[in-house]
Amino acid sequence: MRSRWAVTPMVIATAGVLGAALATAGVAGADEESASEVISRLQSEGYTVTLDKIGTGPIESCTVSSVRNPQSVSQLVPYVGPGLGGDRILVPQTNQTVSVSLIC
Repeated sequence: MRSRWAVTPMVIATAGVLGAALATAGVAGADEESASEVISRLQSEGYTVTLDKIGTGPIESCTVSSVRNPQSVSQLVPYVGPGLGGDRILVPQTNQTVSVSLIC
């Protein structure tokens, strides 16, 4: 007998709750950190940070209103470097992005 896998509404709801928890955890840390500290922390964790900014003030005067959409994208890229003897191989590369909204 063949097994069938289906995505149920419960799985989708659980994923939504997990995403909300991640976003809330990022903002909770933002209460104690300045905007530039939040950005630096996320970058040190390996994220590429995308900024949305309301207002014209410098980042030093901004507060973080939300941290959202953490995403990881993995792809295979050709290895370029010594030690292959002319062979081409593909190696996995993972990019992580997150969006930070600022109010200045």
